[in-house]
Formats: sequence, C-alpha cells, structure tokens
Amino acid sequence: MSYFRAAVDATTGYIPGEQPKPGTKIIKLNTNENPYPPSPLAMEVLRNLDSEWLRRYPDPYARDFCEAVSEVLGVPTDWIIVSNGSDELLNVIIRACAEGSDRPIVYPMPTYVLYRTLATLQPAEVIEIPYPQDFKLPIDKLVAAKGAVTFIASPNSPSGHIVPFNDLRELAQRVSGVLVIDEAYVDFAEYSALPLVLEFNNVIILRTLSKGYSLAGLRMGFGIANPQLLSGLFKVKDSYNIDAIATLVGAAAIRDRAYKNDCVEKIKKSRAKLAIELTNLGFTVLNSHGNFVLATPPAKNAESLYLKLKEQGILVRYFKQPGLEDKLRITVGTQQQNQTLLEALIMFTA
Repeated sequence: MSYFRAAVDATTGYIPGEQPKPGTKIIKLNTNENPYPPSPLAMEVLRNLDSEWLRRYPDPYARDFCEAVSEVLGVPTDWIIVSNGSDELLNVIIRACAEGSDRPIVYPMPTYVLYRTLATLQPAEVIEIPYPQDFKLPIDKLVAAKGAVTFIASPNSPSGHIVPFNDLRELAQRVSGVLVIDEAYVDFAEYSALPLVLEFNNVIILRTLSKGYSLAGLRMGFGIANPQLLSGLFKVKDSYNIDAIATLVGAAAIRDRAYKNDCVEKIKKSRAKLAIELTNLGFTVLNSHGNFVLATPPAKNAESLYLKLKEQGILVRYFKQPGLEDKLRITVGTQQQNQTLLEALIMFTA
C-alpha cells in the first residue's frame, strides 16, 4: 500500500538544474541565474537588518514590497500578490483553478516543464499544444482546448522567443479561463504584456526577482492581476509565505532600477556576442529574449557536449525530451565565463 495519493505516485517529480555546493570551482551556465551580484542597496538592507524583523511573524501580504512594485510598475498595491518565487504562484493558481478533466491546464510546448508537474499533482488534466517550428502562438488550438488555466511563458524557456503582444491580447479575449503570462525573463526583453491586466479580468502576469535582479537565492516572485482574480488566490496561498528578510531586501532591489538596468544591458550585449560566436562555430542559435540561448551543435551531439563540458567544470542545460534532444540551453554568463565556454566548445567541435 502506498502512503501517497495516486496522482503523487504517478507523477515524475520536477528535476531542477544541477546546483553544485557553494565554493565549488565551476562555471554555472545551466539555471539562468544572473552572473552579476545583487543591488548594493539590497545588500545594505541585509547587512543592517534589525533582529526584531526575525522575532516577529512577517507581514502576510508583504506590503512593503507591494509598495515598491507599485512605485516601479505603476500598478495599485491591491493588484499585487507576492510569493515564494514565481513557482509558488504557479502552484497556487493551479490549486485554485484546475481540477480533473473538467478544469484542465493548457499550454504550448516546449516550455517550462514545471507546469506539467504541478498540474498532474493536483491532479488536473494536462493539454499540451505543440509549438510550430517558427514558434508562432497556436491561438486557435489553445482556445479550443478550453483550459481552466492557460499558461504562456513570454519570453519562453527554453526557446527564448517572445510572444507578440497582439497575439497575447487575442488569446486573452478568446480563452474562457485564466490566462497566466509568465514573464520570468521579461527584464531581458523589449516589451511586457503588463497592460493586458488592466484590460482583461482573467489575465495574471507573473514576475520574479531571480533573473534580472540577481536574487534567485532569495525566492521572491509576484503576480499582477485584477483584485477580483487575486481574491481567490489569497485564499489558497500559505499565511506567511514570504519572510521578512525577502520582503525588505526585495523592496530595495526592485527600487534600484538603475543598477538592474545596467546589469541587464551587459547581459543583453553578452547574449548577442555569444550567439554570434556560437553561430561561427556552426551552431544554430535561436533568437533569444531571455538571459540564455538555445543552441543546436553542428553534429547535433548535444548530450555528448553537455557531458564533456561538465567534465571541464562547465555546466549547461540539456533536456532529454522530444524536440530538444539535439539542443543545449546556455545561460549568458560574464564575458570571461562565455569565453571559457567558447574555448571548450572549439576544442570539442574541432
């Protein structure tokens, strides 16, 4: 007899990218972390933290952080829900909205595979709509699937493409359920779908401080939506899901736009240079709007290259799944990290 629900027994757990122990000498280009340190203002808050913040329970709504988001993005504070990384919000949304075959989860593939894991654990039916080769959003098929929740990552991982704003707007108009636009990588893109939350009551935008703000270890995410939509999500989230440290540090980081924008610009320039250098080595590289590139090696020996790079102390991401077996997702690192990667690839592809 199993101790677990049938859905848990039947589900393959999500496997994050490899995380070596702190201090390990390795070039880590596998989980799309920002290669630059967090904002100095955020670090100052951390250094000067009053112990009273640790003694007491935190604000269950992280209002200090919501005020910072409101200042930066120009949305009312009651349109914001804060979470332990944006992954927690994915879970909250699925728990609140999806169930069985009557209330399915729908999304185009390939995309963030955690959507599948969380849906099957609910359990809720999962309907995966393949992206065409050009990654044009399959709007008609997504609408026809009648999802209780439709997830669209834009920019998408692992492809790196961004969905045109008007395609997202049309999808928001036509879907019958909630449309979740996952903007984890939006800081590296040219535009956001944020205006859609003001136009449509069924749209929620998800953001994270893990990528653009160099705070993956802090676990800080948030969603923006009409308060009526958020009301159901507040019922589902944990009471004290955001700790006091994350609230204060996150607020300081998101207010330091100049520092974040400077880091983002460096990453975007490095991304463009890395794509050119990989192309010169014979790789096929998709145009990316994230802090990573998806590249197909000329010999299509992605798994072999992944293993050889790992032996050299360089981690990249390999997905052993249909449509991605011949590709590597490579996080954009510092100029020196990218150069070391390229030198290794020259050696392995010569």
